[in-house]
Amino acid sequence: QVQLVESGGALVQAGGSLRLSCAASGSLFSINAMGWYRQAPGNQRELVAAITGGGSINYADSVKGRFTISRDNAKNTVYLQMNSLKPEDTAVYYCNADVRLTSSSGLYYRFWGQGTQVTVSS
Repeated sequence: QVQLVESGGALVQAGGSLRLSCAASGSLFSINAMGWYRQAPGNQRELVAAITGGGSINYADSVKGRFTISRDNAKNTVYLQMNSLKPEDTAVYYCNADVRLTSSSGLYYRFWGQGTQVTVSS
């Protein structure tokens, strides 16, 4: 089974920075896209940033210029560098990964982490 484990969430003041990490482990062949979503209380889960296996990146408009997504394919890890944090960035942040489990199957399955809390105080 594949597991995604996030880390790096914390309480930070507005204007501060955090770096989230998400490492995939378990029995897998390869990973295509990886991404970060967030969910604030009372809101739907929304895309924050995503990066494909080829390195193409997509950001939500609300975080462009402040957040940077990157990945280390050797470590099966995706990162989210968050700068100039705002109170409205407060949410549980989830990572996901589209995983190919074996070399004989061309199917990809999406796995999710358990989430990490980011709280930005004003």
